[in-house]
Amino acid sequence: MTQSLHWADWLVIAVYLVGLIAWAVYLSRGQHDRTDYYLGGRNIGHWPVAISVMATQCSTNSILGAPAFVAFTGGGLLWLQYELALPLAMIGLILLVMPVFRHFKLVSVYQFLEQRYDLRTRLLLSGLFLFIRAFATAVTVYSIAIVIDLITGIGFFWSVILLGVFTVVYDVFGGMRGVVYSDLLQMGILLVVLLLVFYLLTADAGGLGQLWASLPDDRKQTLAFDHHGLGDGQTFGFWPMLFGGLFLYMAYYGCDQSQVQRELSTRDIDATNKVLFINGVFRFPLVLLYCFVGVGIAVFAINHGDFINQLPSNDQGAPQYNLAVPLYMIQTLPTGLVGLALVALFAAAMSSLDSVLNSLSATTMEDFIVRFRSHPLTEEQEIWASRLVTTVWGAITLTMAFFVGDIAPTVLEAINKIGSLANGSILAVFILALLSHNITGLSVQAGLLSGIIVNALCWQLLPEVSWLWWNVIGFFTTCVIAAVLTRINKNNLRLTPEAVHLATAAEVLNTEAKVNWRLASLLLVAWFMALLSILVWLNP
Repeated sequence: MTQSLHWADWLVIAVYLVGLIAWAVYLSRGQHDRTDYYLGGRNIGHWPVAISVMATQCSTNSILGAPAFVAFTGGGLLWLQYELALPLAMIGLILLVMPVFRHFKLVSVYQFLEQRYDLRTRLLLSGLFLFIRAFATAVTVYSIAIVIDLITGIGFFWSVILLGVFTVVYDVFGGMRGVVYSDLLQMGILLVVLLLVFYLLTADAGGLGQLWASLPDDRKQTLAFDHHGLGDGQTFGFWPMLFGGLFLYMAYYGCDQSQVQRELSTRDIDATNKVLFINGVFRFPLVLLYCFVGVGIAVFAINHGDFINQLPSNDQGAPQYNLAVPLYMIQTLPTGLVGLALVALFAAAMSSLDSVLNSLSATTMEDFIVRFRSHPLTEEQEIWASRLVTTVWGAITLTMAFFVGDIAPTVLEAINKIGSLANGSILAVFILALLSHNITGLSVQAGLLSGIIVNALCWQLLPEVSWLWWNVIGFFTTCVIAAVLTRINKNNLRLTPEAVHLATAAEVLNTEAKVNWRLASLLLVAWFMALLSILVWLNP
């Protein structure tokens, strides 16, 4: 599949990358302390932040993997079931979680855990985030660099450098504003390219009606109510995707530093909740777009029998279906637009990497460096220390990318499951902090570790259970263990003064919000019902 790109395509890529660096350097002039660097001064508009969060979700793995899932490897349009959980998850975060986080003016979300529990709980969750995110980021860089190498033929090393170094440089200088506004640009490019590709695929099939009619019936299924995923070997049933997705999305959007940090960079609680509301509404159309690109690729492969044979093979000799979209782009688009298409793939990758690097840096600074310094840093020292830490994390993740290829392929295939091992348990730690005043730090730490261990045992001993259920299992395991241990040790219960006087989400919404978010949440319920109706209508 290796192609020799035209110089005009390389020029498009070069202009894009150099432009990002110049823009980041320009934005760096407005940074005066670490709050400016990590939170954009807490005055970024809700629309740019909302689009940035969506851009992070729309990673290269999604752009390449979802169409492959729909067209070849998975359950067709069943993936759309996963999106039903998002509006419901946003309701929980809007009414329960974000108002409290916003009230405490956090930089690191794990700072809240020290105020509610103790320092050890804060450091445990912060360290867990750093480990999981650094490893997952290295694997992401590795997988994307392979795609870039296969498309361009520049070699794996230079693919990592091309993707990683430019991302690190504009992240180091641009800070949170660089992340948000570059994501805004990247999302625009990505949408244009995806719409163009879908239009061309639809035209090749003879129109939208003919495209849908040509898709095999097994690829059209959007709902699977008959699969529960609790021992039937069906991972993508309706119920595991709905309930597992609900807990996963609440954990990811509400307890993961890479997401919460941007949500807290807005002006006030209303702006933060608007970010969540916008994602709850507009993420489904975005996912629908790249799933229907998969529909187009499936029909294109049927109508052009030699298409699949042109895909490179993996070590087992099977076609690498994830490369179907870039192969189609290269074969179909004219010179110049091929470069723009590759920029779209770069954009999807960079929008995932930049936010993670910034959040790794923020967590390290807030939870380890600033927290344990006996003398505070000056504002200028904060800026340069923050940039240095971002650079270090960039170097660590890029270096790790050269070694994760030695890991067994089964681990690489399972990397998306890693988050589900811990997400439910992490969510439980935060929910217990918000809803209970008597759970102790030691009890919740034991509950967290127990939830992760139980999920790991499910992975090894109960492969017939859908990994989506791990999010639910981890949540309730953590809650039960923490509650039982607290009950056993109730005579030794010691709470921090902050834990006793924590503001509730309801109090914050009543005093600080101007929007009626309880009423707005009903709109998200209505949107959930509308999405369910759409999937019922599409289901054959």
